[in-house]
Amino acid sequence: MGQILLVRHGQASFGAEDYDALSSLGFEQGKLLGTALAARGIAVDAVVHGTMRRHRETAEACAAAAGWDLPPTVDPGWDEFDFLSVLAAHPPTHEGEPTKAEFQRWFEEATAAWIGGATGGGAESFAGFTARVSDALARTTELAAGGRTVAVFTSGGPVGWAVAEVLSPGGDADLWTRLNRMAVNAALTRLVTGRRGLNLLSYNDQSHLEGVPGAVTYR
Repeated sequence: MGQILLVRHGQASFGAEDYDALSSLGFEQGKLLGTALAARGIAVDAVVHGTMRRHRETAEACAAAAGWDLPPTVDPGWDEFDFLSVLAAHPPTHEGEPTKAEFQRWFEEATAAWIGGATGGGAESFAGFTARVSDALARTTELAAGGRTVAVFTSGGPVGWAVAEVLSPGGDADLWTRLNRMAVNAALTRLVTGRRGLNLLSYNDQSHLEGVPGAVTYR
């Protein structure tokens, strides 16, 4: 069977001028994953990541720690949706700088409106996002044919949609929302592909982060 390792990026620089850059903890999370994969004897035949800086930096940190020396393939299909445009199209009800709880409520309300068809500021539609990720998943599945293992470094949104599509053919927006809500930075999701198609082996595994104080983060 072929295997696809879907990795959400490490912690980005939330609130900084360049959100897309990994924080120091984000780099450490990537290294912890790579070290854990090497300890399990998991090697890969191909590395794929989206176009975002946080994808590339997580891939580099993980690969260096795992001892993988492979030129990565860049696939924009694995990019995250433009959540800033989605938020901008749905003004918040709170005032001033939001607390973590206020931001989460705003994010969920904005994405619910986006799923329902609301767009603004040239943002990609939810239908466009899911079709793009489904296409990327199909390309990656082909790459994993013949018993190959492919590591994909992406974001929580694409990981959630890939899993939702595997569990509910055609995808399920409500399932995607629930999966996306609990996505952990640098978490590992494993899919296997073979005669029975594409199946989920594990979702959002964070065991490599356990025991390291403060290593489990969501944003």
